[in-house]
Amino acid sequence: MIREVPPPPVAIGASPEAAAGQALAPWRAAKPPAPIMADGRRRAQLDRARSRLLIGAGLFAVLYVAVAARLADATVFSASAPRQSAPPVAAIDPDPPVARASITDRNGVILAVSLPTVALYANPRQIADPAEAARALAGVLPGIDIAALTQRLTGERTFVYIRRHLGPREQDGVNRLGIPGLYFEKAERRVYPQGRSAVHVIGGTDVDGHGIAGVERFFDQRLREDPAEALRLSIDVRVQHVLREALAASIARFDAIGGAGVVMDVRSGEVVAMVSLPDYLPADVGTATNEERFNRITVGVYEPGSTFKLFTTGMALELGTTQLWGGYDASRPITHGRFTISDFKGKNRWLTVPEIFTYSSNIGTARMALEVGVPRHRAFIERIGLTARPGIELSEVAAPLYPRGNNWREINTLTISYGHGISVSPLAVATATAAMVNGGMLHRPTLLARESEAAARGTRVIRAETSDTLRRLMRLAVTEGTGKGADVPGYFVGGKTGTAQKVGPRGGYLMNARISSFTGIFPSHDPRYVVYVMVDEPKGRRDTAGYATGGWVAAPAAQAALAQVGPLLGLSPAQETDQLRASLAMPLQPARPGRPAAAPAQRTAAAPAAPTPATRVTTH
Repeated sequence: MIREVPPPPVAIGASPEAAAGQALAPWRAAKPPAPIMADGRRRAQLDRARSRLLIGAGLFAVLYVAVAARLADATVFSASAPRQSAPPVAAIDPDPPVARASITDRNGVILAVSLPTVALYANPRQIADPAEAARALAGVLPGIDIAALTQRLTGERTFVYIRRHLGPREQDGVNRLGIPGLYFEKAERRVYPQGRSAVHVIGGTDVDGHGIAGVERFFDQRLREDPAEALRLSIDVRVQHVLREALAASIARFDAIGGAGVVMDVRSGEVVAMVSLPDYLPADVGTATNEERFNRITVGVYEPGSTFKLFTTGMALELGTTQLWGGYDASRPITHGRFTISDFKGKNRWLTVPEIFTYSSNIGTARMALEVGVPRHRAFIERIGLTARPGIELSEVAAPLYPRGNNWREINTLTISYGHGISVSPLAVATATAAMVNGGMLHRPTLLARESEAAARGTRVIRAETSDTLRRLMRLAVTEGTGKGADVPGYFVGGKTGTAQKVGPRGGYLMNARISSFTGIFPSHDPRYVVYVMVDEPKGRRDTAGYATGGWVAAPAAQAALAQVGPLLGLSPAQETDQLRASLAMPLQPARPGRPAAAPAQRTAAAPAAPTPATRVTTH
């Protein structure tokens, strides 16, 4: 039921508008209009949101202004003076430094260097299936023997090397196999970038990086204790290569079994090149044959043949038992007991000292030594270092073979005078030759580069005047004697050839086995270098009339090398001037001072006369 509410009474006399408002008053008091209240609240909320947005925008504006100001300061106003907020952090090398120093030649060319690598090893106890692991490894590591590796991975051992040095691809391939029990460790690998060049000088290392031959062995402690500083050798790898090629060509041409060569600085004793053939790759030191590892320059000792006549002539001139204008009777052989000493293609007459040297007379040289006498002869050979091991920085150095004590008798002096009855190394011959031509100073041979010539200390063994005469004689032997094949235009090579029969394993000389050699100097007017070339057991050829002597074999090999070595060592070919010609002048038959040129008086040395059945000993 709807109940009506009566309108309120209207005051009498009120205006119509007042009466109307009075009539509506109860309704206004009872319920305000809702739309008006909702709109006010919304407006208040909007005002608050607007204020918050303005505050946020202001904060962002301040931040942007600060960033812009910092960028402008860093890129425009302070660009010339950059600043760091913290000190730089040093880069960390993931690989530790190598534990063995490099070896270089005299010009800094690397001969040996250690490179970081990785080794692969296994713990067999952690290998679930050794056979399967071996097969998988063989797929990524060429050369793996599956059966042998399977056996090594089977058992109770906890450590087995699988491969010492892995390349990056091999390491990645092993990683991808995902075989538990395989591990890598950091290692080093010794690398020889020059291959066979100077291999007998450098030597090699074992699998653990320890030197086992050559300078790698001699300087093993130095190379390990100071790995940051390279060991600088006196070797010039360019000269080494040239000498090796010339020697190899001669060995091939004359079907020889081997050979050796050395180039030495006469002023310092530095060995610029040292070659021994056959040779091998340094990485194959473990599989090389004994013949390949054999260093003919320092370990091989041979009868030097007529190259020894240089020392006999120098001795006689130094001790004053002969003069250039003197001479000896070489018209007939010398007999001593069962030995007969004769000349190869002898002149069969009285010879002057220059003729004896140039024509390589055994008879004249033997008489020259006999006049000096046994005690002084032996003392001189000792003085120039031919009875001791050459003091070079190698462990592989052999001692000479010669008569000891009272066993050195007159017959020994006779034969040793021309290079028989004594065996020395090619290095010893080269070292003594340097002393004969450099002014008379004997220098210890060295494989280390010297800082200067002043650092080379030597021992005087002959007078400078004697040395001057000997270099002239050596030049004469090349221009007029058996060394003609070694001459190089512009370098005025001097030298002496030698040919000696080899001694058999049971003693006695081998008839068809010889050593052909040449010891030379260049340039003769101002000697700077000695070159020694030796070819072991060369065979005669049709184009050499069947000869395989030093003049036919070793001298041309020396010439082939010197033609290229001279420019490499900074020596330019010289023009022959009157002054240079005078500095090398040496007549075959010098006149006695103060007298007109004439054949000098004949002089002979006493020798046993009764011929007996003889063993002929010849050399030239």
